[in-house]
Amino acid sequence: MKYIFVTGGVVSSLGKGLTAASLGALLEMRGLKVRIQKFDPYLNVDPGTMSPFQHGEVYVLDDGAETDLDLGHYERFTSGRLSRLNNLTSGQIYEAVIQKERRGDYLGKTVQVIPHVTNEIKARIQQAGNGVDVLITEIGGTTGDIEGLPFLEAMRQFALELGPREALFIHVTLVPYLIAAGELKTKPTQQSVAKLREIGIQPQILVCRCDHPLTDDLREKLSLFCNVPVKAVIEERNVEASIYEVPLMLQKEGMDDLVVDLLGLKAPRNPRNIWVEILRRIKSPRHEVTIGVVGKYIELQDAYKSVYESITHGGIANNCRVNVVRIDAEALEVRGGTAVLRKLDGILVPGGFGERGIEGKVAAARYAREHGVPYFGLCLGLQVAVIAFARDALRLRGANSTEFDPQTPHPVIDIMEEQKKIVDKGATMRLGSYECQLTPGTLAARAYGARSVRERHRHRYEVNNAYLDRLQAAGLVVSGRNPRRNLVEIIELKRHPWYVAVQFHPEFQSKPSAAHPLFAAFVAADMKHRRAGARNRKAETGNRRAKPRRRTRH
Repeated sequence: MKYIFVTGGVVSSLGKGLTAASLGALLEMRGLKVRIQKFDPYLNVDPGTMSPFQHGEVYVLDDGAETDLDLGHYERFTSGRLSRLNNLTSGQIYEAVIQKERRGDYLGKTVQVIPHVTNEIKARIQQAGNGVDVLITEIGGTTGDIEGLPFLEAMRQFALELGPREALFIHVTLVPYLIAAGELKTKPTQQSVAKLREIGIQPQILVCRCDHPLTDDLREKLSLFCNVPVKAVIEERNVEASIYEVPLMLQKEGMDDLVVDLLGLKAPRNPRNIWVEILRRIKSPRHEVTIGVVGKYIELQDAYKSVYESITHGGIANNCRVNVVRIDAEALEVRGGTAVLRKLDGILVPGGFGERGIEGKVAAARYAREHGVPYFGLCLGLQVAVIAFARDALRLRGANSTEFDPQTPHPVIDIMEEQKKIVDKGATMRLGSYECQLTPGTLAARAYGARSVRERHRHRYEVNNAYLDRLQAAGLVVSGRNPRRNLVEIIELKRHPWYVAVQFHPEFQSKPSAAHPLFAAFVAADMKHRRAGARNRKAETGNRRAKPRRRTRH
């Protein structure tokens, strides 16, 4: 087995995760079995309790692990199914080391960063790599961060113990363009690589993030000062249309050829390249729709990262360009606020927590129901749909979730029984993959083409079964249930072209090469709604033209 370590320099948010995922995709195309993991130096045990404004979305795995959003990139770009072993934080490492010390596992020794913390990190590398040809490890943060030093030291030791041609270091760095000077500057990259070399790590490949082309002179300069071959200076420009351009960009630079050669792998290029067709459908689609995403973290792109990507996947599956309009839920709470929804072909309400913006989301769910607009609710999006339906169809004044109104007279959404005594917030929700049995003949069953599926969850509140009979009698359809606990998983409406809401997170199981069935069906419904609207407008125009003129008397 071979190991690749991806580090980052100069600034954060350079796209190390996308680079690692894209490299994994290229190696998979060559027939190699690849797995990717992320090491995060922060002291949180996991990102589950962190604000989306701090960290972006929390990506949930099958085993219930709450992980970094980069693991979403790993699963979308490669075929690997990841587990909690694939996301390691300083919090987990120090917690494990302290527990061992309390048990007496260190036999009275002084516990130190080297070797005890670094040994724990190296053990996790070995655990995560079982059964694969190549393990790619991304180290979060920026080279020089004090909290990241134990991880870099562990990488250095691990590579030394393996020997030559068994491990490879890739450094993703920024080559900024200074407008005043009119040129790209290599000094920040030189300093970043020097920082790595101070602790004994020499990167074999430089991936240079830039918004202008790297000239041959600049490549030679970086090669000279950073001690890498010219061919190992890889240009990674800002993409024009989609992040799914990155694998083709790196392949054009010869990065996968270089990696295979440096690691001594026998893995010839695959003449069939799925990314070419994916990119064609993104850049030159046959159809177009506009979808509104109604949330409360709209200003932050990464807060709903997997949702946006899954919408794109639904577009790819339907050969359709999807224009996403981000709508602040609180803006819908004012009088006339729903006017912004009028020109949409579909409405999606994603998951979330807390009271802020809830009434705006309820308004969005109501608008879609009353105007026949395709609606897709995810987790909280299901709960607000049920709240709106209970208030309107059942005339239950004040119907709500006990999360937002503990004294509501009609708790149509209530906390799960096993959650009521839980005090700790971290990793205590209903997390991970659970079974959902589908009702034959429903929109969900037709989309999946199956009787039973498994989907990932992250929530504490559920539809209150005490109200279920009344809701169903009024026209709500339960099209998916958890068979073990009889929990509502999917709802639909009888008299609506496409109104589907789910208690789980389908966005965590969608790929550009295989869109999640519900996202694909949602975009297809949006296309149908758009065509119907166009026909109606055409008919109205024709009717106006066909009206006879009023005869005037002389």
